[in-house]
Amino acid sequence: MKTFQTSPKFRLLTYTALGDSWGAGFEYAPFEHIRAHNTLKQYVKNTKHNLLPGRYTDDAQMALANGEVIISGQEITRETLGQSYFDCFKRDPREGYAAGFYGLLMEVKSAKELLERLGNAQSDKSGGAMRAVVWGIYPTIDEVKRLTTLQASITHNTADGINAAVAAALMGHYFLYDLGPKKDLGKFLEKHVKGPHCDWNTPWTDKVGSKGWESVHAAVTAVIKYDSLAEMLKACVNYTGDVDTVAAIAIGAASCSQEVKDDLPQVLFTDHENGEFGLDYFRDRDEKLYTKMMELRKAAGLNA
Repeated sequence: MKTFQTSPKFRLLTYTALGDSWGAGFEYAPFEHIRAHNTLKQYVKNTKHNLLPGRYTDDAQMALANGEVIISGQEITRETLGQSYFDCFKRDPREGYAAGFYGLLMEVKSAKELLERLGNAQSDKSGGAMRAVVWGIYPTIDEVKRLTTLQASITHNTADGINAAVAAALMGHYFLYDLGPKKDLGKFLEKHVKGPHCDWNTPWTDKVGSKGWESVHAAVTAVIKYDSLAEMLKACVNYTGDVDTVAAIAIGAASCSQEVKDDLPQVLFTDHENGEFGLDYFRDRDEKLYTKMMELRKAAGLNA
């Protein structure tokens, strides 16, 4: 009989935020900065942007937006997703988004306008994947694929953009539904997400660029290689490049694995932002998301 996560162990959104916030201090930073500060002793400021240490970026905010649509019980549509992306940003505008998308979010006056101006957005970058792990709570692979494809197509409607998002979502699904040992994650993804750049089981060793498949591939490698969240988080940053996205995906997904030791240092919690939409808000949404996942499992005939 498969074993499922219990509520105290469910921290997918919270750990996505922790990974994102730690990685934000090192995104596209020089290796000298990474070597000096990637110690997990304290959050550090990245000179590339104005975010203060310990604050999350677009990766966590958009994952939160996806989670809130799921929690709401509304039908998952382009419109409900667009509304959540609009609402989450407007209530708490923050840097970290790609410049063009940030400018668009600042300008638009409604979710309808946002979707209209996005149109059929043809991007293969990481925005669709960075927010996707949360879709792994759904009980079937087909449903995970369908919903993840829908959300990715709003901003990243290309084969590479969608494949990266689906692979990220299936990372979470693989662990939440105990579909196999951690070492076989890459093989599982290669079975279900095929196409160019889908050699998920081949270890990633390069710098991570802006493409979604690069961030997901690096995250998969880190999750397979390390059995400790602390070591995994440092490894995500050591890739260099778009490391906050790698860390958000890897730590969010790995938090669902029973094979990974949760040894993140306390400073990552105590020094993390905790205002209106800070860490406690993510914890609350994780509780609600866990309840929703249990409802979905029950409806699918799975034992909790």
